[in-house]
Amino acid sequence: MSDNTQLILNEKKIKRALTRIAHEILEQNPDADSLVFIGVITRGAILARRMADIIKELEGVEVPVGLMDIGLYRDDVHSSLDQPVVQRTDILFSIVNRNVILIDDVLFTGRTVRAALDQIVDFGRPKTIQLAVLVDRGHRELPIKADYVGVNIPTAKEDKVVLEVTEKEDQDQVYVLRSKNQKDKEAIPKAAAKPAKKKATGRKK
Repeated sequence: MSDNTQLILNEKKIKRALTRIAHEILEQNPDADSLVFIGVITRGAILARRMADIIKELEGVEVPVGLMDIGLYRDDVHSSLDQPVVQRTDILFSIVNRNVILIDDVLFTGRTVRAALDQIVDFGRPKTIQLAVLVDRGHRELPIKADYVGVNIPTAKEDKVVLEVTEKEDQDQVYVLRSKNQKDKEAIPKAAAKPAKKKATGRKK
């Protein structure tokens, strides 16, 4: 990896984090049959399928998994000149009176989650909506907090957090691409000594 890249989670740590989140979900929702998972496309949907497999191993219950594209629900969709690439939303089951676990890879400003919540209620009224994320990187712009978090990491707002998965990149890892500005700040000493001023002697040369 380059000097401005910091590895956060490797394959083993990602699996461990997802397993821990699955256990926490079952602790908060003892009736596993009440659960449905909805993953935000693309990587949130991949994580949702993985956690459903973990629940099946733990409880023998097949949790329905839905996929959600929130592109047209974002509140900033009309502020960009680029049109969003619309993917599919597949929720082929009822969410009414179910405990919906919304799953995404990285929680940042909260605007993706807000858009997902708007879309979920268009499908019906669930009993609860709970949020699970692999990474919480801070810098929230909306009052949104995850119920289940794999790892909290400090970042600058200009940094980029990347999740690679075997289904897409043939490997599992989470890393941070540090912004150039942040890297430059870290390289600057906190207090640089100023050169001492020479005292005037009053003599003329």
